[in-house]
Amino acid sequence: MAEILGLGMTHTPAMLRVDEDVAGTLRRLLGGRRIPEHLKDPRNWPAPMQAEWGDDKGVSNGRDHRERCFAASRVIRARLDAFNPDAVFIFGDDQYENFTEDCLPPFCVYITDPMESRPFAPGAGAYQRNVWNEGPETVFRHAGHKAVARQLVNGLNAEGFPIPYAYRLKYGRGLAHAFINTLLYLDVDRKGFPYPVVPFHVNCYGSEVVRMQGASNLTEALVGEQDPPAPSPMACFDMGRAVGRVLARSTYRVALIASSSWSHAFLTQKNDCLYPDITSDRARFAELKDNRFSAWRELSLATIEDAGQQEFLNWITVAGAMAELGKKVEVIDWVESYVVNSNKCFAVFA
Repeated sequence: MAEILGLGMTHTPAMLRVDEDVAGTLRRLLGGRRIPEHLKDPRNWPAPMQAEWGDDKGVSNGRDHRERCFAASRVIRARLDAFNPDAVFIFGDDQYENFTEDCLPPFCVYITDPMESRPFAPGAGAYQRNVWNEGPETVFRHAGHKAVARQLVNGLNAEGFPIPYAYRLKYGRGLAHAFINTLLYLDVDRKGFPYPVVPFHVNCYGSEVVRMQGASNLTEALVGEQDPPAPSPMACFDMGRAVGRVLARSTYRVALIASSSWSHAFLTQKNDCLYPDITSDRARFAELKDNRFSAWRELSLATIEDAGQQEFLNWITVAGAMAELGKKVEVIDWVESYVVNSNKCFAVFA
């Protein structure tokens, strides 16, 4: 009989950066056109943000933020090891990496094995330095699990949720950053990651994915018509419920990981793209703590986008599975920040 564990964490690139670069996204935004000129002066920022920026432009705050996230990631890894899954499904978003103008599916399951990734290879969006001091030639190899991935795709189709699938990665670096960063953080101490991985793509960025072209247009004001939207919170939650039902009928021990930060500064236009929507994130966090995450199904996509919570759709999808299976949440940590671009949650559903 199947056993299923739910986990929630982040894949933010900020955590892999060296101390002086953790708040690098804010520095990039300050040098671009999205943030109004008067808000490029820290004296015009909210008081808590000024405090985080401090005298060293966010370096010490960023280091503390990263180490707290790493500590929570170690707890998540320990719970995963104790569960000893047959496969790990990672629910993440592709940001103009594997999916570009030729195809932008709302969801996609990868039926592939094995996978090679070079997250530090040179090119657009490359990380010049990382906290492990791993070079651009470093290769990470992860096994897939074709049998359970194919069983999920077939089962979802039978449930009335036909879903795209892919047998190979198109991205030059291998796994898109949402997936490989999750694996880097689950192996923060570099002891290896022995569990087969099934990437489950959610098109979180929807209306902005092509216009932004991942991080390429991060600092520029977006122009032109919006792309068609992401799947709605209702669609994500119901897809998650179907995933829960299908996997519950299997014979596998499976972990489902919701991987994303919550609101992102560069997406929160009502805050002039300067800092994330902390108020909205706190509301979602209160619902999570109280095991009221089924309420996320009723959120509108407009509410999600207004809060800069596009990537939160990954959490909503996994929340659907957890609600279907009657799981309860244990919060590992909640990490807020004005200057590190986004707020992060670490949780276990059991």
